[in-house]
Amino acid sequence: MVWTCISYQMASLLEAIENKYGSDDPDEFGSDLPIAIYVPKKSPRKCIPSLLVLNDCDIESAGDEQALDEKCQQVEELDLAQNKLSEWSEVFEILKHMPRIKFVNLSFNNLSDDIGSFIENNCFLYLRDLVLNGTRVDWASVRKLLRVLPSLEELHLSLNGYSSVEIEDGNGAHKSLRKLHFAGNPVNSWKEISKIGVKFPTLQALVLADCPIESLAHENSNYEPHSNFTSLQLLNLNNTLLADWEDVDHLRNFPTLQCLRIQACPLVEELTEHERRQLLIARLPNVAVLNGGGAITHEEREDAERAFIRFYSVKRPEERPERYEELVAVHGKLEPLVHVDLSPEKRVKVIFHFGEKREARRIDVYQTVFELKQKLESFTDGLPPNKMKLFYSDHVMRAIQGPEEMKFPQKRLYSYNISSGDEIYIDSKT
Repeated sequence: MVWTCISYQMASLLEAIENKYGSDDPDEFGSDLPIAIYVPKKSPRKCIPSLLVLNDCDIESAGDEQALDEKCQQVEELDLAQNKLSEWSEVFEILKHMPRIKFVNLSFNNLSDDIGSFIENNCFLYLRDLVLNGTRVDWASVRKLLRVLPSLEELHLSLNGYSSVEIEDGNGAHKSLRKLHFAGNPVNSWKEISKIGVKFPTLQALVLADCPIESLAHENSNYEPHSNFTSLQLLNLNNTLLADWEDVDHLRNFPTLQCLRIQACPLVEELTEHERRQLLIARLPNVAVLNGGGAITHEEREDAERAFIRFYSVKRPEERPERYEELVAVHGKLEPLVHVDLSPEKRVKVIFHFGEKREARRIDVYQTVFELKQKLESFTDGLPPNKMKLFYSDHVMRAIQGPEEMKFPQKRLYSYNISSGDEIYIDSKT
């Protein structure tokens, strides 16, 4: 459960702890409290639990050293996201009283100032997971942190505005790190990303979602995108700007890659969900799990490879990838299947109702319920999508079946078998 502090203009971690767990001060809750608010006095706790969550409590400093030392000896997980910490000296002042600390979340505190010399006398031997999302921490500080975190296994550096990677230094590789979350940074070059593999040679999971990476290729023809990622097993490329199937072919060469997420990219946006899954599976024999879910079965892979052959058999030879000839050698040349289009009509004309308003619109049935709600905001006079309820009425079945509520925001419209002449009624949740 996330703890939300009562707004008392807190300044220190110690004050936040005492508000949550009680204070040793007998006058903490005096007669100056407003009569309308009843705050029961808590029995003070000398030592707080191993998990300490104090989000959004306006914490900007550590507080009394002796009291913190008495209370924080057992803390192993510390979540201080969305506070007002801005000085690394206060961060280290907090952590030095937690000798067992393994997990620290400092997300969305403004820690853009350089660590400086504060770190020199600190070493956190047990800290394995550090979350610095949205802190604007600079690369110089990241490098200094890595020197005092010899056991760090998971690092979160998302949403920090990095357009380049600057983690090489004279101290060599950091060999304990297994997972790096780097989502939402404006880096667009795989040459920059490859530096991550140099610093973290045993990296097993790399999350690059929402980074505007345009290609895995390089102007140097001898450049190999996988060369610095010899241990990588999971890669997330969702919502990047990859637009060439050759980039997918590069992924095949990552020697240990097993799990891949690659959705919402220009590369696949023109294909149906089924088509892009088959083409990706056929190109990537090394990937066992694609876009989450269960492992790819032998039967699904064989079907995908056969579909791949048929897909490219009608293309000109120069348009066929190398993988085509490899799969022909396994399955033989396959003639295209007689095409019977069983896919739903892409655009249909639906009548929308909102109160007394009525309007016929053509809509794309491949969009989700939530995407439809977003487009209906103007029609509903500014009703937010999260406040809308949609009810679908089949014009053929309406005489024997009432409207069906469209409850699931990520469900695509074609799954309701929507056709022209059907109706959708819009209501407010309130």
